[in-house]
Amino acid sequence: MITAVPVDFPDSALAAEVLDDLARVEASLMQTAHPGDELFTEASRHSIAAGGKRFRALLVLLAAQFGDPKDPRVIQAAVAIELTHLATLFHDDVMDEAEVRRGQPSVNSRWSNSVAILTGDFLFAQASRILADLGPDAVRIQAETFGRLVAGQLAETVGPRAGQDPLDHYMHVITEKTGSLIATSGQFGALFSDAPAGVATRIAAACEQLGVAWQLSDDVIDIASDSAQSGKTPGTDLRQGVRTLPVLYALRSTAQPETAQSETAQPEASQGGADRRLHGLLVEADLTDDALLTETLALLRGHAALAESRANVLSWVQGARNEFMALPDVPARAAFLALCDFVEKRTG
Repeated sequence: MITAVPVDFPDSALAAEVLDDLARVEASLMQTAHPGDELFTEASRHSIAAGGKRFRALLVLLAAQFGDPKDPRVIQAAVAIELTHLATLFHDDVMDEAEVRRGQPSVNSRWSNSVAILTGDFLFAQASRILADLGPDAVRIQAETFGRLVAGQLAETVGPRAGQDPLDHYMHVITEKTGSLIATSGQFGALFSDAPAGVATRIAAACEQLGVAWQLSDDVIDIASDSAQSGKTPGTDLRQGVRTLPVLYALRSTAQPETAQSETAQPEASQGGADRRLHGLLVEADLTDDALLTETLALLRGHAALAESRANVLSWVQGARNEFMALPDVPARAAFLALCDFVEKRTG
């Protein structure tokens, strides 16, 4: 089941074509997840059937519009990208001890960590098999991408090293763990549709920036939006002890309250007290406590860190938009720009 990205593409014919191709990707995913072993099949299809935006597959299909979108390699590439993404989610859930994925019990909670890890490995193997049929360039690019993705995951697991700025560390993690595969999604679409020289490189750069912006936008939404607006529970990352972009900006600011006061031009007493309280909550409080979480969210929403985070997101969006604008003027370019507009709008 595909949960469509809530973007109205300017060209209705393109939208219909892409939705049809996404349905083909979905059918291929379900078929590929049937290895002949009952447990592998059930575990693999459990996660696929839970749905998702298939955002990476969408990027493959849009990028293919700059060449021959009917080249059969395009669908294969989109399937390989989604299999890789799904496999990382299986492993992520084990590492995070997650109990739910996309509103359904995670594979590790329904079966076991071992089953989840091995099923993720199986999906990686299926992706590799598809890529081998697409040629050595596909295998090489995927290997380089996977190296970046794993390095990003390791960096997140280990945390900032001695002397490393936590904010720089976080941006490195997002770029490697999230941006890398999204960049390859765009690159594969252009490459396997035989798009003109240089298009694949430009689309990869644009998609990476768009992917980073999308992730950082989620960080802002987790703080700024209420459940009715976003459909998500606010403060989820805070409750789990995850320090995302607004929190890292706030910690950087509140650690130096005098600087924060002068930059934000707030009354010294009120702003200084609020900064100290926010810093204490972020560093010391148990934010699984609903009252403390609510107070922390309120302080973050009134803090300059939230505006700074939004500005960061918009900077990444603009970088992606500039790259997309340099592409040939076909309907897919307008669709990519609509995605940029959507990320900007959802960030607030």
